[in-house]
Amino acid sequence: MTKSVFAALCGLALSASVAAQNVMPMLELTAGFHRIEAEVAATDQNRQRGLMQRREMAAQHGMLFVFAQANTHCMWMRNTLLPLSVAFLDEEGKIINVEDMQPQTEDNHCARRPARFALEMNLGWFAQRGLKAGSKVNGLDKAPRPQ
Repeated sequence: MTKSVFAALCGLALSASVAAQNVMPMLELTAGFHRIEAEVAATDQNRQRGLMQRREMAAQHGMLFVFAQANTHCMWMRNTLLPLSVAFLDEEGKIINVEDMQPQTEDNHCARRPARFALEMNLGWFAQRGLKAGSKVNGLDKAPRPQ
């Protein structure tokens, strides 16, 4: 095997390894009778990247952020191209508050009291379905542990 072929194979293996690390697990959640297919950001790297650079997201898709501990976590929209709504959730999956967020802004959108999870959906998703503070999101018990 020549050095250039070996180097190319090593490069492909490294690219595949990096791509595999960037794949987020999927989790099915429910809110009332609404089904949600959520990518799960349970690692620091995935929580930092979130939905950055995405140009579209299906209506029933979202991203669940799993935090190591309950806190008044805040979200922002740097490099995020989609308008989103975020629901901050307590340990039991009850919505604490929902915040609407505009693309490519750095405004902080924070939980009003300690939250263990944040669920981002397309802008207006929660309001259009009558989901607000006190509503429950189910299926969080199946989320991977935060890292």
